[in-house]
Amino acid sequence: MSILKNIKQSEVLELKNLVNYAEGQVVSKTLIQNEGVGITLFAFAKGEGISTHESKGDAIVTALDGTGEITINDKTFTLQAGETIVMPANQPHAVFGVENFKMLLVVAF
Repeated sequence: MSILKNIKQSEVLELKNLVNYAEGQVVSKTLIQNEGVGITLFAFAKGEGISTHESKGDAIVTALDGTGEITINDKTFTLQAGETIVMPANQPHAVFGVENFKMLLVVAF
């Protein structure tokens, strides 16, 4: 039994096309969520974000489309498609769509 959901197997996929923008919203699609790992796709409409919070796991963010800002411990980083940043566990962080912004989030607990 597969732990994957919301994703086809044994075919080539373009991750950024698996989640769509919605005006005024942050859209997410969970691919895996269990006690050890979470993998989620996000699409942030321009100007939308997730406010400052903390996670118990280390998180890797890879930008898939557009431009986003990742704030970690009050320091802001700009991510463009193809770039990655690690948000350390138990550190305050936030995400904001400077333009429409899609990302892949992998959290290891």
